[in-house]
Amino acid sequence: MERFDFPQLGETLYKTVLPNGLTVAVVPKKGFNRKTAYFVTDFGAVYTDFTVDGNRIQVPGGIAHYLEHKLFDMPDMDVSASFAELGASPNAFTGYDVTAYYFHCTDRFEQCLELLLKFVSTPYFTEGSVQKEQGIIGQEIGMNEDNPDTRVFEDLMKAMYRAHPVTVPILGTRDSIAQITPELLTACHRAFYRPKNMLLCVVGDVDPQTVADMAQKMLPEDTLQVTRVEQWDEEMTCAEPVVRCAMDVALPMFQIGFKCEPLGMGDEAVRGEVIGELTAEVLFGESSRLYLNMYEQGLIDSSFGGGFDTLDGLAMLTASGDSRQPEKVRDGILEEAKRILNDGIPTETLLRLKRSALGRRIRELDGFDSTAFRVCAYHLSGFDYFRFPEVYASVQEQDILEFLQRVVTKERCAMSVVEPLN
Repeated sequence: MERFDFPQLGETLYKTVLPNGLTVAVVPKKGFNRKTAYFVTDFGAVYTDFTVDGNRIQVPGGIAHYLEHKLFDMPDMDVSASFAELGASPNAFTGYDVTAYYFHCTDRFEQCLELLLKFVSTPYFTEGSVQKEQGIIGQEIGMNEDNPDTRVFEDLMKAMYRAHPVTVPILGTRDSIAQITPELLTACHRAFYRPKNMLLCVVGDVDPQTVADMAQKMLPEDTLQVTRVEQWDEEMTCAEPVVRCAMDVALPMFQIGFKCEPLGMGDEAVRGEVIGELTAEVLFGESSRLYLNMYEQGLIDSSFGGGFDTLDGLAMLTASGDSRQPEKVRDGILEEAKRILNDGIPTETLLRLKRSALGRRIRELDGFDSTAFRVCAYHLSGFDYFRFPEVYASVQEQDILEFLQRVVTKERCAMSVVEPLN
C-alpha cells in the first residue's frame, strides 16, 4: 500500500486500489484500542435510473434505503447478534448519494471486518422478507411525516428544485416502496455493490496490508459496465419562492435556501465547498453582525444556524431556525449580503473565520467515525481529505464576494415554513 504523510495534521494515510477494483484506505492510530471500519458504496437515494451493460433500469424512490435494511438479513445468521458476540457495534445509514455500513470494536477486529465484508456483499432477498420490510419502513415514513424538522427540509427541496431527485425523500413514499421487489433489490446490489464502486476505510491500530489482503480475498472482481442516468439540468431560479404547511409546533420553523451551481469533482469542487462554508460564516454565522442584530431584535433564537451543502448535481446555502417573522430573517440575509458586497470583509475577520473553520476540521480528526466517513466521502468526490488545510489557505475575500453576488439573490432564494396549527 502507498503511504501518504500529512505532517501539518500529524496524520498518515495508507491507500491502494486492489486488483478487484476496491479502494482501501487505512488511517493508523497507534496505541488506541478502538477500531472503526466503514464500507461505503457510491449509491444513494437519488440514483434511481441507470444502465447495466447497456440495459436501462429504473427503480422506485427509496430503494437505496430499503436495500440498506435488507442487507442485514442473511440466510444463515443474525448479523447484529453475530457482531454482538464479537463485542462489536454495527450500524448503517443511507444518504442522498452514498450508503455506508460500519462497526466499532476493540478486540477481534479481523473477524468483525470479515463479517462486515461478507454481509454487505451477500444479497439475500425473499418475497416474504421484502413484503415485511414494507410495513417497517412505512412506519418510518409515517414518523418522518410527523417530524417538523424533516417536513421543513423536504418542502424546501420541492420549492428549490424541479428536476433533481432530491425532491423525493430518502425513505421514498408509501407508494414507491410498495413497488420494490426482490428482483429490483438484486439489480441495484449487482450494479452498485461492486468493489469498483466502493471504498473500505479503517481507522485504528491495525496493519494496513492485512486489511487490503482480506478485502481482496473476500470480494470478487466484475466486468459490469454501469452508468448512472443523471438528467438533472436545473435552472438557477427556484420552483416556488415560499411553501407553507401547519403542524404541531410552538413557533414557526423555517428553512431558507439559496440555489448554487453543482460543484462537480476534485480540487475545485472542494474549494467551492469551502468558499460556501466560509460565506455562511461571514453572512450569518454566530459571530456575524447579522446574527447579533437579529438575535437582539428577537427575530432568531439559539436554534438559528446554517451552512453550505452539496450533493451530486446540486449545491445550496441554507439557514434555518425558529422565528415569528421568518420573512424578516430572509430579507435580512439578502440585505446583509448587499452590505458586505458594498463594504467588503475585514482581513482580520476572514482570517479569524478561516482559522475557526480549519480548527473544527482538525478537532474532528479525533473522532474515528468522522475521520473514516470523510475519507470515504471525499474520495468519492475525487479528493484526498487530509489535504483540506491547503484549500482553506487558498480562499480569498474576492472568492466570497463573488459567491455572494452570484448566489445570495432573491431569484435564487426559496423558503419553507412550518407554522403552528393554531
